Amino acid sequence: MRNDPTTPSSPAEAQAKRGRAKTWRERWPVEAEVLLALSGAATGLLAFLLIAGSVFNGGFRGIDEALLLALRNPADRSDPLGPAWFEEVVRDVTALGSTVVLTLVVLAVWGFLTLSGRPRKALAVLGWSAAGALLSTIAKLGFARPRPDLVPHGAEVYTHSFPSGHALSSAVIFMTLGAMIALVQDDRRIKFYVLAFAVLLTLLVGLSRIYLGVHWPSDVLAGWALGAAWATIGWLVFRRMDFAPPGPRQ
Repeated sequence: MRNDPTTPSSPAEAQAKRGRAKTWRERWPVEAEVLLALSGAATGLLAFLLIAGSVFNGGFRGIDEALLLALRNPADRSDPLGPAWFEEVVRDVTALGSTVVLTLVVLAVWGFLTLSGRPRKALAVLGWSAAGALLSTIAKLGFARPRPDLVPHGAEVYTHSFPSGHALSSAVIFMTLGAMIALVQDDRRIKFYVLAFAVLLTLLVGLSRIYLGVHWPSDVLAGWALGAAWATIGWLVFRRMDFAPPGPRQ
């Protein structure tokens, strides 16, 4: 048994091997994950620009109209597919991406971080979320795309259509907060669960806007792309704060 290469010669050797493996896993993500995040952010921004260029050259018109009509009763465009209760469920889901709900979520996280002795992170969350909202407003004013007039709207709207503010803002808030929570977790299953749930919420909010007829599908796709890019950059900011030199708890 002592010559068996698969059997550690001593507890000390086994501990050393575990320590070496752990050190490799800890060094690798710092570089690899940052590189992947930068690539992801660049991809999101590029996707947004490509969608925007295609939209304003008429590239998405046919697909947009076909998808909106596919979600309506062929005999009555004012009637979305599905029972009345499902329409109410979709309105509840779309409210998760509203300015009021997202503001309350951000304020709750800001208050928690402040009370738990992390004022810098609290201000970072507040500032990054506010900047994301400003980004959405500027994009809407800059592109000024009219809302869909192909079907009646299932919710009240007051701003321009491109990009979807609900899709963009929910991506910024849910994915940024999800990434921030994942940063402080060691268990990879918890990391995956938190990030997956944040993505799921973002997707549901965006799809609800299409179902209600208040956005073209391309509006939502662009909102997801730009919001995901912004959230990814935010993840890099929060990760940099975690790797800041030792000092007072922040």
